[in-house]
Amino acid sequence: MAAKKPNVSKKELLHYYREMLMIRRFEEKAGQLYGMGLIGGFCHLYIGQEAIVVGLEAGTKEGDQRVTSYRDHGHMLACGMDPKGVMAELTGRKDGYSGGKGGSMHMFSKEKNFYGGNGIVAAQVPIGAGLAFANKYRGNDNVSFAYFGDGASNQGQVYETFNMASLWQLPVVFVIENNHYAMGTSQERSSSTPAIHTRGVAFGIPGEEVDGMDVLAVRAAGAKATAHCRAGKGPYILEMNTYRYRGHSMSDPAKYRTREEVQKIKEERDPIDHVREMLLTGGHADEDTLKAIDKEIKAVVSEAAQFATDSPEPDLSELWTDIYV
Repeated sequence: MAAKKPNVSKKELLHYYREMLMIRRFEEKAGQLYGMGLIGGFCHLYIGQEAIVVGLEAGTKEGDQRVTSYRDHGHMLACGMDPKGVMAELTGRKDGYSGGKGGSMHMFSKEKNFYGGNGIVAAQVPIGAGLAFANKYRGNDNVSFAYFGDGASNQGQVYETFNMASLWQLPVVFVIENNHYAMGTSQERSSSTPAIHTRGVAFGIPGEEVDGMDVLAVRAAGAKATAHCRAGKGPYILEMNTYRYRGHSMSDPAKYRTREEVQKIKEERDPIDHVREMLLTGGHADEDTLKAIDKEIKAVVSEAAQFATDSPEPDLSELWTDIYV
């Protein structure tokens, strides 16, 4: 019996393609700016993992929240934050989302319910549960998404959070972005359980593994998880099987894996190429249309980079503001 094809319109497919391509082109530009010395500190790129945030954001509604780790630029763009403000923050400028003081790892947007990238591994997981607690306390049906990686899944606070989220039936989707290498140690060498989502079993939290390179598979799994949470059934775990093409951060030469391995994933499982192929074979778009979209997105990203470099650095007096709430 042939696998059932997902029900998706031309409009949706083009939207997913555009959103994923925006993240990739933005991250490529961020990598360039880092190489030019315009971005300081650490910079973790999301290239290869674009289908996860784009697929999950497709099932969100107004008021839903998201919180993630330091690999966060893709999450910002997917939830609707302005590329100009994100790039300005990356370059430490006054017009950035955190006034140039948060940089790559610590910007946020209250308007878009994006509660930050977090530099401490797994620190965002209890924050995500706290957001869910607020939703339950207020009696709304909003859901929070707590994103973390395979490396963070070995941190103790993750299991403390699982316990409390299950005990209080909190509407939180725990999204494990499993790119299989944490900082540089493969999952096989660092995890006693090959399927990380099964760690929720001890707490009574259902979970499943999802092809995180397939935006439609992610969308379907996200719809199931959010419906579970909105129905008052408590938390849900989604383990997204994905892959990052670049190193852990811009300072990582990624010598712990072969070039052949990376190339094989790019050729066989690339999330953007997958949607591109669907658009072309389904007759939804031709090569010229897709080239025009790419050109348009590159222009937006170039404009964001120009805006960032034109924006002034924060005044020195800013060192003494925003220290306490």
